[in-house]
Amino acid sequence: MMDSSQTKQAGLLANMQEYYELTKPRVVALILFTAVTGMFLSVPGMVSWKVLILATLGIGLGAAAGAAFNQIMDYAIDALMARTQARPLPTGNLSISQALVFATTLAVLSMVILGLWINVLTAVLTFCSLIGYALIYTVFLKKMTSQNIVIGGAAGATPPVLGWTAVTGEVASDALLLFLIIFVWTPPHFWALALYRHQEYARAGIPMLPVTHGNEYTRLHILLYTLLLSAVTIMPFATKMSGYLYLLGATLLNAGFLFYAWKLYRHYSDEVARKTFLYSISYLSLLFALLLIDHYRDYLFT
Repeated sequence: MMDSSQTKQAGLLANMQEYYELTKPRVVALILFTAVTGMFLSVPGMVSWKVLILATLGIGLGAAAGAAFNQIMDYAIDALMARTQARPLPTGNLSISQALVFATTLAVLSMVILGLWINVLTAVLTFCSLIGYALIYTVFLKKMTSQNIVIGGAAGATPPVLGWTAVTGEVASDALLLFLIIFVWTPPHFWALALYRHQEYARAGIPMLPVTHGNEYTRLHILLYTLLLSAVTIMPFATKMSGYLYLLGATLLNAGFLFYAWKLYRHYSDEVARKTFLYSISYLSLLFALLLIDHYRDYLFT
């Protein structure tokens, strides 16, 4: 049997795990990867270690704060959906007040780090992204319109711009192109999830596209957005931001996404929708990895 000190230690570790889950760590990991990619793409050489570490920390804390605020606002909805019922707030493992203090602390730390040691522009844009996701999307858009993901996707598309401004102190056209890629990627990514979770969204009263316009309509729009995404992801090559290595990889990734989108449109099943959703996550990660590898191809392959 455990003594009192061991029991307290186990309880502390369990509590830390709940706070960790409140930050949506897998989502934040992808956000940070795209932000760090934005940092490296903004300069021809290497990024300062100080900027890399502090900007990653500041942006990561801001993203984690946004995720925590999102769960605070959505805790009643999360309790109705199988996908989210095990989150810390619906289970009662954390209280709203505990989560609020935690999220606020993360947000303040993010602003202090970015404002004092990076630059004010990055701090302001990170704060706007946090408000866009935690307030505008979660409180208003999510419950008001079937285009919630399309409009709200702007907040989720900012990380590479934040990374870019952290290094350069300005927003460049190439940074906006990275923003555009994630912005166009977001609807087919989330709608694939919404297709096989549509009953949960309907029960929670969230007007996701499959709930308001039906399965077939959503599948068509996933296909159309994937076609648009294929065109947008070629733009880094067209603008000479990236070279042939990126072009080849992006073409293969787009072929895979289009395969899933077409299969989803022609022969729907929940399993295909699930595979499309999972592929979309790998797609974005690999696409940004290609941007990074291509950017340093001269260093890597000489």
